[in-house]
Amino acid sequence: MPLNPEHILVPFAPAALPPGPWLVFAPHADDETFGMGGSLLKASKNGVETHVIVLTDGALGGDRNDLVRIRQQEARAAAQMLGLRSLECWTEPDRGLEQSDGLADRIAATIVRLAPVSVFFPGPLEIHPDHRAAGFAVWEALQQVYQQNEGKPLAIAYEISVQNPINFCIDITAEREKKEAVMALYASQNSENNYPELVLALNKTRTLSLQSEIEYAEGFFQFSEKDLSVSLREMTYHMIKLYQ
Repeated sequence: MPLNPEHILVPFAPAALPPGPWLVFAPHADDETFGMGGSLLKASKNGVETHVIVLTDGALGGDRNDLVRIRQQEARAAAQMLGLRSLECWTEPDRGLEQSDGLADRIAATIVRLAPVSVFFPGPLEIHPDHRAAGFAVWEALQQVYQQNEGKPLAIAYEISVQNPINFCIDITAEREKKEAVMALYASQNSENNYPELVLALNKTRTLSLQSEIEYAEGFFQFSEKDLSVSLREMTYHMIKLYQ
């Protein structure tokens, strides 16, 4: 049985922006920027309404006692530069997202309230457990919304720290410089690791199959309505099978 060719696994041309409004679920303050800040900037520039929900308090992202307050301040500054319509900072426990009772229900209620056309969440192959837990919670919430006939927004996974399976890319070459400026606002986290450098390396890697003039891109996986009929765990197995 022959293996799937490259075009099944990676896009060979950049895609148009998904339709708005957008609702982005970020596990921590900074993930929205590191993961898809260039796309958020491009969306704002093109008149797409964007909303971000930061799920955790981020209390374990360093040793400072006032870290929660600092990270919320950084998120608000980033939201202004990203051109967000709204930002909400929830207070789920950092590194405890998987144990958060009622999280999917709260996410579902937020989706219904904001009525986005496209919903973004971290990809299932992320390393940080909060990133993966966020993806599972949003997936469950979307299933609730679908089943209750409260709308059927697009379900789109984005990359934060590592490559996930993708089926479209957004060219952020023109937004790269401003994305760097937004990433720099997260000083509390950048003091812990060289995150901006690592993020830009991932964005550079995503241009491997694209035209040479595209210097930076962000990768995404858009799921079908049929995909939402199964669990994200099962769907992840289907995604991995594409590599076989």
